[in-house]
Amino acid sequence: MSAHCDVTGRAPGFGKSVSHSHHRTSRRWNPNIQKKTYFVPSLGRRVTLTVSAKGIKTIDRDGIDAVIARLRADGRKV
Repeated sequence: MSAHCDVTGRAPGFGKSVSHSHHRTSRRWNPNIQKKTYFVPSLGRRVTLTVSAKGIKTIDRDGIDAVIARLRADGRKV
């Protein structure tokens, strides 16, 4: 599963860890990605989305129908 949110577009952030001796190593900050299944009444079926915690809150606020409509308007297959 890729660390990319279907709703918000959040992806990992990249940077460096800096030790006490100032030795730098690469690291990445992953978003809180989860696989969620929603029933979409307008489609009459269930849809599985890979969403971040922020994306789940967006779906709770706007509704799954509005989010799916936005994704389809962007040309994404749902």
